[in-house]
Amino acid sequence: MIDKLVQDPLVAAEAFEDPRGIFVPESERAAVARAVPKRQAEFFTVRYLARRAMSTLGVPGAEHMPILKGDRGAPSWPGGVIGSMTHCAGYRAAVVGLSADARAIGIDAEPHSALPGGVLPSISIPEERDWLAGAVPAEHPGIHLDKVLFCAKETTYKAWFPITGRWLGFEDAHVTIDVTESSRAEATATGTFSSRILIDGTAREGEPLSTLEGQWRVERGLIVALIIVPQEVGAGA
Repeated sequence: MIDKLVQDPLVAAEAFEDPRGIFVPESERAAVARAVPKRQAEFFTVRYLARRAMSTLGVPGAEHMPILKGDRGAPSWPGGVIGSMTHCAGYRAAVVGLSADARAIGIDAEPHSALPGGVLPSISIPEERDWLAGAVPAEHPGIHLDKVLFCAKETTYKAWFPITGRWLGFEDAHVTIDVTESSRAEATATGTFSSRILIDGTAREGEPLSTLEGQWRVERGLIVALIIVPQEVGAGA
């Protein structure tokens, strides 16, 4: 699924179940030694996928490279590599690339179902709720655009944090969603979204962030979303 949103030179890897017999570095085992088996499995699988993607990318030694948690739980990638990982029930994915090609990557996956009652106000701003109550969502019955919004917000944070090193709350970005096409019969949809940052977007290096552009897709009972923050013109020249 995620590979339908990703283009060269980035590399994606995904799985719909947890494979057995995969290599897991001891440092990763130690990181989740006290976690329940379900949490361990998703932790190991998504990192296995990231290693596989890095190997395809040509990163030396990627097959046995541990990917541990850094600041605020974000993955610590090797020098020159950027990436993002996600997992939800029935799905795991990783997308990686070289920092020479993009500033950051953000991905998220969620089950394609409506948000639980009472959750929407805590993950959205009034303008977004007004849109969800309007005409465009009504034109696409069967597509849970409230959950697409949540997925886009999660993706926004994952692309934001590596560049700024700061927290971004649900109320700190205004997400506008475009539905490119949808099929109620097949329960599929595709589209784009734009996340306008509502707080100071100062980056640790380079240009500040003001707007992040992304894509999303609904398929197989899942939602996936992707943001690629392009590298600045002239960077590394």
